[in-house]
Amino acid sequence: MKRIFLLFLLAGVLGTASVKAQPAIPAGQVDIFMGVDLNYRDLLHNGRVYDFLINLTPGIKWNMGKGWQATAQAFIPVYNNYGDRYKKVRLTMAVLSKEMSFRSRWYLKASGGLFGSERYGLDLKGMYVVNDWLALEAQAGWTGYCSMAAGWEASLPKRLTALAGADFYLSKWNTQFRVRGGRFVYEDYGAIVEAMRHFRHCTVGVYGEYSNEGGKNAGFKVVMMIPPYKRHRRKVNFRPASNFRLTYSLEGDAYANKMYATDPEENEREGWFDREALKWGSNTMEPDFENEERKMKNEECVQN
Repeated sequence: MKRIFLLFLLAGVLGTASVKAQPAIPAGQVDIFMGVDLNYRDLLHNGRVYDFLINLTPGIKWNMGKGWQATAQAFIPVYNNYGDRYKKVRLTMAVLSKEMSFRSRWYLKASGGLFGSERYGLDLKGMYVVNDWLALEAQAGWTGYCSMAAGWEASLPKRLTALAGADFYLSKWNTQFRVRGGRFVYEDYGAIVEAMRHFRHCTVGVYGEYSNEGGKNAGFKVVMMIPPYKRHRRKVNFRPASNFRLTYSLEGDAYANKMYATDPEENEREGWFDREALKWGSNTMEPDFENEERKMKNEECVQN
């Protein structure tokens, strides 16, 4: 099974002649960005009602062209109640990925490297657009544990994850429903149902979930896109992280229905594929960010 999955993923990375990619950022450009990772727990401990862990999250993205992208991110602790394990500056993500699309229906992203949630390995995401309100999604990963928080800790990649589900988008109300289930990172089986309302520069959602290990749970999510919304594109670009994402969970279970991220800026609003190529769901809304360089070129074409 593992060999079959590996061959399938490698075939996706290499691509075929019929597959094409349409990157939103010109090839060769590099983005260097900074965000904040905020963690808190409301457990009475050492006389404190809340414990906080705040990290700066510097990252880099290199668009290599033809759908290839290299990304990396580190954590720099600035406030820590969580203990000695979280006090070190450490690399948390280093990923090489390839995006492909076919006939404006099939979308595929293959990734390899160090992912979020202290996992490393191979990952494959796919989407099939049925029509303007329905899309089918699937994700499969083969990963191991890898952490640099307390020296170097790692395990062999022996864990398989697999998720499948559907997305429903009501364009009139910019509202999206998402259902998915399968086997998650910590080997539990479960399902998640989400409802999200997309506003200008912000997405607010609620979710309910069930895990055979963690039981029932619910909560809400907020994804706020960070200004400036007009960007000047250069060969090397310095900017804030694209978004700030907050998730509140009623049960606070750190191990039930969890999945790693393969991109430092991955979020529910933007999804995981280039919005210029995947015109579905919230990608059909007006873009959050406008590239000044692209706008000038478009105006020149109109004048000519």
